[in-house]
Amino acid sequence: MNYIPRLKVKYTEEIVPSLTNHFQYKTRMQVPRLLKISLNQGLGTAIADKKQIDNGIEEMSIIAGQKAVSTKSRKDISNFKVRKGMPIGVRVTLRGDKMFEFLDRLVSVSIPRIRDFRGINDKGFDGRGNYTFGITEQIIFPEIDIDKISKIGGMDITFVTSAPTDKEALALLKEFGLPFKNQNK
Repeated sequence: MNYIPRLKVKYTEEIVPSLTNHFQYKTRMQVPRLLKISLNQGLGTAIADKKQIDNGIEEMSIIAGQKAVSTKSRKDISNFKVRKGMPIGVRVTLRGDKMFEFLDRLVSVSIPRIRDFRGINDKGFDGRGNYTFGITEQIIFPEIDIDKISKIGGMDITFVTSAPTDKEALALLKEFGLPFKNQNK
């Protein structure tokens, strides 16, 4: 028996008909899809301590369920003692089943663990149907062992969709269960 992620099934059985009805799409192919989820963590303090990049890669790989890679600086910035090609962050891009699995864990387990949470801001759209929001602490993910981390850091999570407008992307992400602050729109 092949395993299909829960949110993938929900997308085909519930979200597609709901969005088709709401936006009056003519075909299934017009319905926005989630193309990829990109996780990015800037580790500016890694200039002094090279071990932080390795720790960041390990933590990000555990969170995403896929190997993370380090990002390197594009140019020299003398004020920050950064040279071109120095590792300054960690990123990973999720697609397919791993993307749906991560989104499921994010919505059902990780976001409810955020302290004083009142919903994520709906102002993170870029005008082309993509949404980015930041997390201040990586310890909201249950995969991270709090005793083993050296430094608490945040990360940016970007949802890349095929939606032509921000309004359609917002509707798609709400259907997936992302808890936005202004739910009445």
